[in-house]
Amino acid sequence: MSDDDGIQRASDIGSSDAPPIEEKPYKIIFEANKCFGAGKCAEVSSNWEMSIKSGIAQPNTYFFDEEDLEHNVRAAEVCPAKKDDGCIHVVDRRTDEEIAPDPHGDGTLSVDW
Repeated sequence: MSDDDGIQRASDIGSSDAPPIEEKPYKIIFEANKCFGAGKCAEVSSNWEMSIKSGIAQPNTYFFDEEDLEHNVRAAEVCPAKKDDGCIHVVDRRTDEEIAPDPHGDGTLSVDW
């Protein structure tokens, strides 16, 4: 699941039950174990809800199209987890690049697993 540099590719994660890329070109990779329940994602995106049972956020869907891109990117950008690097990652499935939060500025997946 990783290349020679140890960087995990977004396409390696959660794609076995994905809809066709043409229909839903974007996906979320969510590091739920890093979420501490600030709820900022749910404030800015209709795709995110806070779970009363777990106390953390969860997306309604992991795959989406252009219509839902802006508010999911905003959710990733406002996430305060991981010292503001966030635990919500929005990935363009066509290019396999992280769109947000992209703290490295190069599209590589910024998960801490």
